[in-house]
Parts: sequence; C-alpha cells; structure tokens
Amino acid sequence: MKLLDTALDLLFPPKCPFCRRVLDREEVCPKCRETLPWTGEETGLRTGPDGLSCAAPLFYEGTVRDALLRLKFHGASHLARSLGGLIAQCAAERWCGAFDAVTWVPVGPKRLRQRGYDQARLLAESACRRWDTEPEAMLVKRLDNPAQSGLDGAAARRANVLGVYDLAPGARVRGRRILLIDDICTTGATLTECVRTLKDGGAADVVCAAAALTRGEKDGPETA
Repeated sequence: MKLLDTALDLLFPPKCPFCRRVLDREEVCPKCRETLPWTGEETGLRTGPDGLSCAAPLFYEGTVRDALLRLKFHGASHLARSLGGLIAQCAAERWCGAFDAVTWVPVGPKRLRQRGYDQARLLAESACRRWDTEPEAMLVKRLDNPAQSGLDGAAARRANVLGVYDLAPGARVRGRRILLIDDICTTGATLTECVRTLKDGGAADVVCAAAALTRGEKDGPETA
C-alpha cells in the first residue's frame, strides 16, 4: 500500500484540499493550517443524549465547507485522501485506545450510483491507511431517504433517518468497540441512528469521527 501511495504521489502530486496548492507530505498547506477553522480541545466534540460522541478537527465553514461539498457532490473523490488523514489524527488524539474496529456511514444505493463512490467509505479507508488497517462494512442503508441537508430542525432530521440503517450481512459487531466515520456532523441525527443500530447489534461501544462539525452557538461565530 505504501509503494502504491508513493507511485500515486509521483503521478498525481497531492494538493491541499482547501486552497489546492501542491503539497509535499503534509495533509494541509502551511498557510491553510494557520487559517482554517480548527475546532480545538473544547469545541471539537459533539455529544448527544442517545450516546453520540463525535470528534472532528474542523468547523464546517469557509474553505472547509467548499472542500466537503466538492467531495460529496462534484466528483472530487481525491480530497478524501487528505481529509481522511485529518480525521485519523483527530480520532487518534481523541479516541486513542477506545476502538478496535473502524466502519463508516454508508450512502444508499441510488446516491452511490449517482456519485460513483461513497465519500464516507473513502474517508474511512484514507484514515485506516495511517493505521495500517482497513475499515469494515458494518452498516447498509436500506432506504434512499431525502437528503438531510434539505431539512430544517433536529426533529425533522431524526425522523428522516429513523429505521434507515441495518447491519450489513455478515458484519462482525458483537462485543467490538467501533469507530464510526462520516464526512460532516450537523445535528448528529444520522450518526445517532447508526450508533443505535450498531449497539442494537451487540457493539460494546461506538465513538464517531467526522471531517467537520457545524458550529453551534456556544462555539462562537463563523470565521468564513
């Protein structure tokens, strides 16, 4: 895998996912590293009443938002490489020793056909390369529900994902401590439903990581 990465670097030099400058080995160029909306120790964790604990390195605004929209909707699958590295660093710092398996929030079959890839899976694969392991498919999305981004309010988002996910056939979940990866955490409704599904399937614990969190009132104003 490392040999393949080296070959890809020679053919397609990695670029900063935010300003698109060619990089050497860093995940982010030095200028963006200074100016990006990093979450920090106090604001980088979103929790919920149903067992949600999601860590993320960045706030979903400005060039971070632009990069994630390009990844999700405009075919920029290569951005998962650097963004996955940021997730890996964040998860290692926040959840060190708390998980022994990695999975992702899957897209439904319709959106998979439309995009040609599952962005959360690419992020999970990129993160796992830093740990010399591979993510496992533990969940399937059995319904193509309306996009969460088109809904207003936490209650509507919770209702929209209720019962949408199932355990993947043959998934090894029981007794395991799982890191669940997604691209963005807004209200946390999707992650909460996936955590519930995994725990109902016997997971000992589930912690989450995303590339970015939306900013709440307590986190201060946007810097975009």
